[in-house]
Amino acid sequence: MTLKTVLAALFALCLVSGVAIAPSARAEIVIDVNQGEVRPMPIAVPAFTGAQRGGDMAAVITGNLERSGLFAPVNPAAFPERNLDIGIQPSFEGWKAISAQALINGQVTVEADGRLRVDFRLWDVFSGEQLLGLQFTSTPENWRRVAHKISDAVYERLTGEKGYFDTRVVFVAESGPRGDRIKRLMIMDQDGANPSSLTDGSYIVMTPRFSSTSQEITYMALRPTGSSIYLFNIETARQETLGRFPGMVFAPRFSPDGGRVAYSVERGGNSDIWVMNLASRSQSRLTSDPGIDTSPSFSPDGTRIVFNSDRGGSPQLYVMGSDGSGARRISFGSGRYMTPVWSPNGDFIAFTKQQGGQFHIGVMRPDGSDERILTTSYLDEGPTWAPNGRVLMFFRDSQGGSPHLWTVDITGRILRPAPYPGSGSDPAWSPLLN
Repeated sequence: MTLKTVLAALFALCLVSGVAIAPSARAEIVIDVNQGEVRPMPIAVPAFTGAQRGGDMAAVITGNLERSGLFAPVNPAAFPERNLDIGIQPSFEGWKAISAQALINGQVTVEADGRLRVDFRLWDVFSGEQLLGLQFTSTPENWRRVAHKISDAVYERLTGEKGYFDTRVVFVAESGPRGDRIKRLMIMDQDGANPSSLTDGSYIVMTPRFSSTSQEITYMALRPTGSSIYLFNIETARQETLGRFPGMVFAPRFSPDGGRVAYSVERGGNSDIWVMNLASRSQSRLTSDPGIDTSPSFSPDGTRIVFNSDRGGSPQLYVMGSDGSGARRISFGSGRYMTPVWSPNGDFIAFTKQQGGQFHIGVMRPDGSDERILTTSYLDEGPTWAPNGRVLMFFRDSQGGSPHLWTVDITGRILRPAPYPGSGSDPAWSPLLN
């Protein structure tokens, strides 16, 4: 049977970048992520053949797809073929016999200049058609990023939605006794690999947040002398404070264009939301209510801000214009609503809810409709969105224990611990890397 290439492209990258040709028609094997019950697709990912990292790359791809909850990787012990040649069509009858619906095979080659070239194919086992065929080139130390790029390409081809694997997470790593925790700013790949400390633990850090336009984060630092908001450039390790504030300053978050930071300032028991223009460092006060207004989060188009306020007697969610105008309450359920964050697609707002002695992670529409509770435990808090708006990360704490990172999809059915084994809180998901 001749190869039928539904999608062919060449990716050439100094780090990882490229272009692709869109397929003329979708394959029959597609995961409908919006149906009532999703049955994970059986997928086989044999070790890539060739010079270096073939088995490691297959393992990273397998782990990414399995953790999404949408794929069920087949046990390698059942594989009917190994060392698949990238230029030869697989023997599909053997793969059908183990009920694999999709098959990924690849090859790693070392170029004359020392770079890695990675070719891979995605196959529809039952039709015998190739669904995807791509080539990546990268430096050897970036092999994991290539594996994440391949995972993203497969995820998008089979679900119709953007992937989220070539991303990083910044969070607060916690250590030490419960009453005297050391809190460091930490960054890692979304799959828990390559964890690295960004601060030394000599002061408390809280609420790190990514810029959507660059590899920059903002966070709150708490010292005995008071609180400060910092900007931290991940690529250069340069950090700078946004200045001195009369009162405690906390809960910073970037605007979608990266040009502003919204935050809360507490003075004399009253907290209001402010915004700073990063170019001019000019500040504007957005709220002046006698209640506690905090946790601002911009809509993706930058025209609105969701925040929580107790101006009505208990913490609830409100939406206002990004200039502070027209604030209106959107949460009306029982319980206390906190830490809202707008989804990258603009279709949902995630939040923490405290009710009945338990904490929940939930989502609602920006007008307050369609409220759904996704998780429940002793303490679930601090949701952050993956860049495709399909998955949330948050932290979960047990009574007398320590916090750990978890993920849940927007249906609430795919709930699992994040792959980072240590204690962590306040996660923030990066945009897709360039």
